[in-house]
Amino acid sequence: MEIFSKELTDTDVRFKFSFPTHCLEHLDFAGNNFVDLRVKDSCSELRVIRCRKRDGKYGKPVLSSGWLDFVAAYGLRVGDKVVLLSEDDHNLGSQFRIEAKRRIMLFGGEAWGDVPRVLLNEYVVVLSFLDMY
Repeated sequence: MEIFSKELTDTDVRFKFSFPTHCLEHLDFAGNNFVDLRVKDSCSELRVIRCRKRDGKYGKPVLSSGWLDFVAAYGLRVGDKVVLLSEDDHNLGSQFRIEAKRRIMLFGGEAWGDVPRVLLNEYVVVLSFLDMY
């Protein structure tokens, strides 16, 4: 079940990711102002991303610790979309699945395609090669 989807802003990509307050009903803060979400990414890797909320009546939630690692791992940029889904994976120990999407033009129409994880080792090799010239 989809909890939310959101197109990324500059703040989302560079600092922290805010999402709609109504999504808090899907999270168990157990009296705290933060909860560590155990999420499975599209490569079936377990990630722990901290979700914080403001105290008081307006508890705007944000993803903080672990969020920028996810952004870097998928090379996310402004305009991409993130989708959080409720999905228990008892083998992995996750409660949610997170997906990264990028807008593509397909047969004259707009669609959202999956964003693959950046392979850091290949990226470093290419940069090293380019530095030689």
